[in-house]
Amino acid sequence: MKKASQTFFLLLFIGVILIALFAVTRVIAPAVEPTSTSAPLRKVRLPVGYIPNVQFAPIYVAIEKGYFRDAGLDVAIDYSMENDNTVLTATGDLQFAVVSGEQVLLARAQQMPVVYVMAWYQQYPVGIAAKKSAKINTVEDLRGRKIGLPGLYGASYIGAIALLDSAGLKEADVKLDSIGFTQVESLIADRDEAVVIYVANEPVQLERLGEEITLLRVADAVDLVANGIITNEMTLQKDPELVRSMVTGMIKGIQYTIDHPEEAFEISKKYVENLASADQEMQMQVLLNSIALWRDDRLGYSQPQAWENMQRILLKMGLLKDELDLSKVYDNQFIP
Repeated sequence: MKKASQTFFLLLFIGVILIALFAVTRVIAPAVEPTSTSAPLRKVRLPVGYIPNVQFAPIYVAIEKGYFRDAGLDVAIDYSMENDNTVLTATGDLQFAVVSGEQVLLARAQQMPVVYVMAWYQQYPVGIAAKKSAKINTVEDLRGRKIGLPGLYGASYIGAIALLDSAGLKEADVKLDSIGFTQVESLIADRDEAVVIYVANEPVQLERLGEEITLLRVADAVDLVANGIITNEMTLQKDPELVRSMVTGMIKGIQYTIDHPEEAFEISKKYVENLASADQEMQMQVLLNSIALWRDDRLGYSQPQAWENMQRILLKMGLLKDELDLSKVYDNQFIP
């Protein structure tokens, strides 16, 4: 009887211990969470070559919505107005930059190993605007007219020449007037009969001022390569996943902005000083006009014919001396 009692108490003791252990495990188990093993975000500086603007909404969206973060990137926008962002990308001081197609061709002609890896704008954003009263209804009507433009450089100049060329006109057939970025004022004051503008921006301003205009768009006449993302050959070869991450984040930002323009506009207020107090209707229209330039069935895709056209114009202008191997200039492999 004594032995049976001892056995009973021993089993009871073991049972109590097991219950206690089970209870302790239940208490501490929630605190034992799996530790994160994700790699730290890679910092990327992205120069855009302009001041903060609602037209950069896809980048703001990609940052705020976490598209870059999901791709493993911590992207910081660089608004420096330096003209050597293409050079810095070529030398590896920058991994990426936002530049226009003509800059890529001109850089490659100087043996700079930059590569265009994502087309942001599917339509060249330049055009020529004139008052309705000027009776400039076609490109041919520009013959002999005085046309104001920022200067004989950059996308505006090349776009203007390409537009003239589409109608068989040469630079000598018009009077180009370098006026800086005063196109709206110059046209309103009749200092110029027409002005070279960005189709998403100045036409909105002119119409808000009550001016009826005729707009001749480069994209309606010829397909050219506009703004997109460039990298360098070394990054492309040694770190293709970095390039893929950058392109993926950007394309998601563009798509979301296209699908949700109102929300993208609100997000942009965090990045663009005074946007909240600016003419909301006008700035929203600038964004919508920009979205029209980005749309495509395959966002990010770089059209081969656009590169052929751009090279032809630059050769005609004498900015390129020889044809380039365009297969080395752009790369569509990262486009979904």
